[in-house]
Order: sequence, then C-alpha cells, then structure tokens
Amino acid sequence: MTQSTATLQFLGATGTVTGSRYLIEHDGHRLLVDCGLFQGYKQLRERNRAAFPVDPASIDAVLLTHAHLDHSGYLPALVKQGFRGRIHATSSSHELCGLLLPDSGHLQEEEAEYARRKGYSKHADPQPLYTEADAEACLKRFSAHRFDAAVELAQGISARFIPAGHLLGAASIELTVGSCRVLFSGDLGRSVDPLMRPPRPFAGADVLVCESTYGNRTHASSDPEAELAPLIRDAAARGAVVIVPAFAIGRAQGLMLHLARLRQRGEIPRVPVFLNSPMAIDATEIYHRHHDEHHVSVEDCRGMYEVATFVHTVEESKSLNRRHGPMVIISASGMLSGGRVLHHLEAFGGDPRNLILMSGYQAGGTRGAALAAGARRLRMFGREVEIRAQVAALDSFSGHADANELLDWMRSADPVPSSTYITHGDPDASDALRRRIQNELGWRCRVPEHLERVALPDGSAA
Repeated sequence: MTQSTATLQFLGATGTVTGSRYLIEHDGHRLLVDCGLFQGYKQLRERNRAAFPVDPASIDAVLLTHAHLDHSGYLPALVKQGFRGRIHATSSSHELCGLLLPDSGHLQEEEAEYARRKGYSKHADPQPLYTEADAEACLKRFSAHRFDAAVELAQGISARFIPAGHLLGAASIELTVGSCRVLFSGDLGRSVDPLMRPPRPFAGADVLVCESTYGNRTHASSDPEAELAPLIRDAAARGAVVIVPAFAIGRAQGLMLHLARLRQRGEIPRVPVFLNSPMAIDATEIYHRHHDEHHVSVEDCRGMYEVATFVHTVEESKSLNRRHGPMVIISASGMLSGGRVLHHLEAFGGDPRNLILMSGYQAGGTRGAALAAGARRLRMFGREVEIRAQVAALDSFSGHADANELLDWMRSADPVPSSTYITHGDPDASDALRRRIQNELGWRCRVPEHLERVALPDGSAA
C-alpha cells in the first residue's frame, strides 16, 4: 500500500477521556479535529498550560464534533495564541458553544480571583487560561453547517458532519483527505436514549478513530425513571435535600424530563425542584428550537420547563443554601469540577439525611470520581469538606454508547477500515474495546500513544 503525504497526530484523548485533539497534515495544510480541555488528574490538567504542540497560527481550520468542553474547551486559548482560521461545527453545536465557552472563561476568572483572594494557589498571581472576553472573540470564528452538507476546507480536503446522537449538535466527522476517508466518531450516543435520536450507523471509511468512554462495560438495562423514582420518594419522606451534579447540556434536560413525567404520573411527590445553572436554563431553550435532532415532544419539552424553578442569580443560588428539604437541586458541573454545585455540596453534604445523586461519567482525578469511589472528604475552596450525605449513582443515565452499542455501530461498515484507532477512554476501557474489535470483527486495531503521528493510507490503493 502506498502512502500519501497525509498524517494524523494524536494531540489528546489518548489514555484519557478528555482533551480531544487530532491534527491532520496534508500538502502544507493543517486541520484540527476537536480542541478540548484536559480534565481530571493534575498531570493531565497541566497540559492545558503547556505550549500547544504546533503553532496555533499554522492551523488552517478546526472541525468540532460537539460542544462539551473536553472537545471544545481549549478553543478560546487557541484563538488567544494566534489561530486565525475558521471553526466549523453544526448549527446546534455553535449555539451551545455560545453558552459553554463564555461560561468556562467566566468560571476560570472567578476561580483565579477567589484563589488570589484566599491565598490558596501556589502562584502569587493566579491567572485564568482564558477569559470570558477571549471566549467571545473565539465565537466570532465559528462557521455553522447542516448535517451531511459538504464543507470544502482546502484543495483536496473536505468534511461532512454525520449525526452521532449523544448531545444536541453532536456529530461524527467524515474527513476526506485526498483519496483517503477518515471517520472521527466523536462521542457516540445510545441506541435508545430518552432525549437524543440514535447515532447513524457507521457506513465505513479507510481509517476510523473511535471513542471508548464505556469500552469495557455495558449500561444497566433498567428504566431510568424506575431507578430515579424510589430515590426521590425516600429522600422526600425524610425531608432530604437532593443534590444532583449534572452536565448543564444534555444531562440536566434529561433529568427534568424524567422528573416531569414521574410527577405527572404521581410516582413522586411534588417537592420543589430547582435548576441552578443559567447555562442549563439557556440550553433547555436551545433544545426547544431543535426538535428535528431529538425525539422529545413539544408537550414533554413544556413539562421540562414547568417541573423546575429556574435559578438565575448568584443571590438566588445562595438563598437555596438557607432553605430546608425536601427539595431537589440540579446544578452544574456534572463532575464537581467547579460551579454553583460546590457551594450546595458544602452547605448540605455534611448532613447524612441528604442525598447526592451522581448522574453521569466521572473522569478520573475529578471530585465526582472521588465521591463515587467512596471518598468522604473533598478538597474544595482550599480546604477539606466532610461529606456525610448518602451518595448514589444513576447507572441508566449515561449519554454514551456502551461497549456493545459501539460494536453494533461498527458492524455495518462498508468498506471495513484498514486501520482503527481507539481513543477517548481510560486505558482499561480503550484496551478492552480494542480486544473486542479484533476478536469479534477481525479488524486491525490499536490504541495510539499521546503525540503519536501515523501516516494515512492512500484510499485509492486500499
């Protein structure tokens, strides 16, 4: 097989579920697929502060699979450091990034200022990676596209966004480089999901780059509402405050949908529910504008609005901490990495009557992962906070395809890829999926190393 001049380099999402970044180089052009933040363990987060592996000014364009920060959150820093190309995304991803990226910059500014004021940073003058203004400048570089529309990027290079489920606007990206077709799965959704339509089956490519978040496990088959209802009923009966750390986009909307349906059927008491995330509030409105991407009815969308009291201001958020249960507080962030939920955890986490409901994937090294693993002291605001509340995990609420669903998604491939690279997973998950692909599908497959560069095949010769 002859080799083209095209290469693929893995700048992130190797050995971790965060920091999704893939660099394509071909005939003097540089393209970046995803530009995410590293999250979790400190040695990963420190990569956000390191020099970008290539000069940002030398990158011609960025293609974004979806809006979550582990895929989009480094974009303002890239622009701040000299990137002047276009950022290509679906229309919904563009709208959601308009919420996520400025909020990320704002939170970083707040955290830096708080650390400076309280003196718990090792730096005398801690600075954010980027500011809210940097994020606003980054958003001016976006170009929004429809699913399946051809996007011409350079001579001999084009892209197409393919529905991936998982999140509003989420896409797999089919990139044609010369005669080689590369498919980046992005984050794939579930075959059956209360919010999103399933991902489109894999139609084949010369090279596949596939996520493996849940590559070593399968999801519980239980009904999410059957799982949620008894927890809410029991908590309400003892007057508990239920704190639900939730991703503001996707998970918060799903939780409100299930709570609304349960309340309508009389399966949970009418305890107060608060959505304490301005971003989640705005994201819910975006879901209402894009019914073509999900299968939630207009009536159910209305129920999502009516089930919760929306908390907008900081003062309103603080006032929740002076209330008593029973009540439910849904608040970002989903992995307890920052945001208003930490203040609720500080206020209510010490009472054993209360309940903390973990509702999504917890990346290693995050407070959420520590809490889910049994930790009862969490480092927050420069000190240790004791957690005595009950902790429970909602196993059926994942927005990611599990190992069986990933394999099923691949089975329709025609042509079968000549090379498959497994990324965006913890080491155990990535290697488990690699073994299954090799054993069950017979494909050539491996897990790449961080910063590894591989040659892309000439598709016409494959």
